[in-house]
Amino acid sequence: MKKYSPAGRYFCGAACILVMLASSCATKKQTAAQNQSLTLKTTTSPTGTVSTATVGTPKKDVIKKFSEVITDKTKTDSGLFNTYKVEGKYYYEIPDSLINREMLVVTRYVKTPGGLKTFGQQYGGEQLNSQVWKWERHDKQIMIRVPSYSIRADSTTDMYQSVKNSNLDAVLASFDIKAFNKDTTGVLIDVTDFYNGDITAIGLSDDVKKAYKISGVDNTRSYIDTIKSFPINLEAHSLKTYRSGESPTDNTNGAVTFELNTSMLLLPKTPMKARISDERVGFFGQRQTDYGTNAQKSLVTGYIHRWRLEPKDPVAYAKGQLVEPKKKIVYYIDPATPKKWVPYLIQGINDWNKAFEAAGFKNAIVGKKAPTPKEDPEFSTEDARYSVIRYFASDVENAYGPHVSDPRSGEILESHVGWYHNVMSLLRDWYLIQTAAINPNARKAQFTDEQMGELIRFVSSHEIGHTLGLPHNFGSSYAYPVDSLRSKTFTDKHGTAPSIMDYARFNYIAQPGDGVTHLYPQIGEYDLWAIKWGYSWFPENKTPQQEKEILAGWTNKKAGNPLYYYGRQGTSIDPRLQNEDLGDNAMKAGTYGIANLKRILPNLEKWTYQKDENFSDVAELYNEVIGQFNRYMGHVTTNIGGMNENFKTYDQKGAVYDFVSKTRQHDAMLFLNKQLFQTPLWLINKAELSKFDNGLILNRIKALQVTVLANILNPSRLARMYDNEAKNNTKAYTVAELFTDIRAGVFTTGKPDAFKRNLQRGYIDNMKNLLNTDLSFSPPGVTSAQLAAFGLTPINIALSDIRPMVRAELKKIDAGLPKGGDALTAAHFADLHLRIKEALNPKPIVSFPSLPTRSLNTEELIKEDNGGGYMNCWPRTMVDQ
Repeated sequence: MKKYSPAGRYFCGAACILVMLASSCATKKQTAAQNQSLTLKTTTSPTGTVSTATVGTPKKDVIKKFSEVITDKTKTDSGLFNTYKVEGKYYYEIPDSLINREMLVVTRYVKTPGGLKTFGQQYGGEQLNSQVWKWERHDKQIMIRVPSYSIRADSTTDMYQSVKNSNLDAVLASFDIKAFNKDTTGVLIDVTDFYNGDITAIGLSDDVKKAYKISGVDNTRSYIDTIKSFPINLEAHSLKTYRSGESPTDNTNGAVTFELNTSMLLLPKTPMKARISDERVGFFGQRQTDYGTNAQKSLVTGYIHRWRLEPKDPVAYAKGQLVEPKKKIVYYIDPATPKKWVPYLIQGINDWNKAFEAAGFKNAIVGKKAPTPKEDPEFSTEDARYSVIRYFASDVENAYGPHVSDPRSGEILESHVGWYHNVMSLLRDWYLIQTAAINPNARKAQFTDEQMGELIRFVSSHEIGHTLGLPHNFGSSYAYPVDSLRSKTFTDKHGTAPSIMDYARFNYIAQPGDGVTHLYPQIGEYDLWAIKWGYSWFPENKTPQQEKEILAGWTNKKAGNPLYYYGRQGTSIDPRLQNEDLGDNAMKAGTYGIANLKRILPNLEKWTYQKDENFSDVAELYNEVIGQFNRYMGHVTTNIGGMNENFKTYDQKGAVYDFVSKTRQHDAMLFLNKQLFQTPLWLINKAELSKFDNGLILNRIKALQVTVLANILNPSRLARMYDNEAKNNTKAYTVAELFTDIRAGVFTTGKPDAFKRNLQRGYIDNMKNLLNTDLSFSPPGVTSAQLAAFGLTPINIALSDIRPMVRAELKKIDAGLPKGGDALTAAHFADLHLRIKEALNPKPIVSFPSLPTRSLNTEELIKEDNGGGYMNCWPRTMVDQ
């Protein structure tokens, strides 16, 4: 989850858009690092002995007898690989049976220095890297190969060898064989320098190194703490001190120290049967280019991420009986979690059992307290065999739910949910600002443990949903009519949206007297459907393609029912796919929401009273009121030039893309005129502001008005409106009608106050930019279809109809400006005349600064015509897993 606010705070995490857009760059960096054969060289410097990965051929040692290396003084640990510690060195005994077996390797922080602020990598338990390794023998060496799964072909097809020839596995590192074991069924290698070395795959990322000017590992202040072997995994725990020129704690040390854990988990010899994705049902997943099909082109196939659930009793399952899975999905609660929140976190996990019942499984998922050292001395929250909700002592207002999957099949293997302590502050703010008008229990500075616990349970369920493979479903909340959210009967049964994976927070629509008491989302109709679709078990004799056909039939039956609609995150063209919104009409919902904000704002000081405390809480919540109001404006604005996106297959009728109706677009503009451009003076509460505001509120409201105005006039939005007009003629809400409606709201009759003067200048300046500035957006190497998939529209504004219309609009405004008035009013209109004159008679055109080119995942792109998309040039913060 994430949070949008003027302060830029966010909440949640899996996913998402920044990760997707940056993924291709990260992959290139990783591949470059992997395409070198690494050996390990030990050197001595004034700061100590340093192990570094170097390129080249290692010095060949003589292979000794096993007993010469592994002496009686050796400490032995048996498991996946037998491990040995002797005289400060660590050895792996790799059996022949595990040569060329694929193993998932995950490196995490165990402990981090205070003050670490590298985004996404800050706290103990957070993941640094994951890879698949294969231990391969070559002559007298053992090598670690890092296989790639981006392209494939079935081994029975003609293309198999060709794919192998162009998809060579990179070599990460090589080791000399030190000895053969006693029965020659395995080899012995020394891994000491490998784990002590400065290798990105099992150490700090390049971003962290750059942030703290790290130049290498200092072995005089580093060591391997333990290497433990278990039946299917190895756990290597080390303390590493890096030479650093920019320590987050104390630069006098010249270093920064971390504790890291690298888990190596044996992957199944036979991968789980993959499930082919369907863009109409939301799942995280992966894509492969498959050359082994009968298609007359390279075919990109998507597979979803999901846990392996198989019934204990397939016969009973086939009869429709609920059956327990062979292996349950288990989450442990971090022992560092405050005890009072543990039951609520566990309940948020267990709530998903009703969704798994829709897929035919009972007791499929369970939350547990982590065992104590006495109960299980081998248990570790860093162990890749265990999924954990990790609790971070942090002031970050966030929580996120990632997962690690088998790249061969999409099988989810483990997850470490990140839970930041200060998420409670965020929940308090939202719950108060969105519900206090009808909810007396929210009218307080601090909630009871029971109240906060229920909110934690809701967030726990949302994050666990991500770890089950479900992304955000931003289209879900649109399924419920606005007035239904004012019904106690309806909300008691359904909550606020059909999916807990939407950003449908708390019920800001219900009004006093409605009697509504169930105010937040719950696992709903869509969630049950998605789990049924992703986790229903089919006999092993059915291929993924056969399963796809069955599942497509299920999906076709749900098509058109808004309860089961999946609306992806990542596009800004569809007004249904918005975060933090509720109901099927943003104008109606916003009107109710504003009515409640007007009830809440005057009571902030009274409701947040705390003896002997300052007014920081009043200031924080006042900002939240403004932020919530701004959300309503954004929800409404997206309707203007908006398009509905409904993914379909050939056998479904109707449009994939169609424009929002003319009436609704016009209604959106009228709403903005009434609620925003007619200055919302109710936001200026002098009694409350006198406790903390030092003269900022006037400019804040001005900025809010002008920012929304600029959003409306974004050239991409105008281009899409022209596209609508060309296709639908009089059925379209036109740019000419938009300009007329804006002018009616901005240039009202009578003497303009400070807000209206600012707004009028903002309108003229925006029109001037459209007329004279090169606002074209078309990054090199990126197609129109790629941009449109993410709500971006390339446009050559100089050749469009925008400029002629803008020029005509400016002339109308200039002709209609009144004359006279008091000194300030007269000066204002004279200034507008001058601004319009400068716009119509510009100096040489100034090129707009080029926008950064962003890598786009072309495999996610939409081929159908969608009339172009839209996205702010300066979008609000968007961060998630």
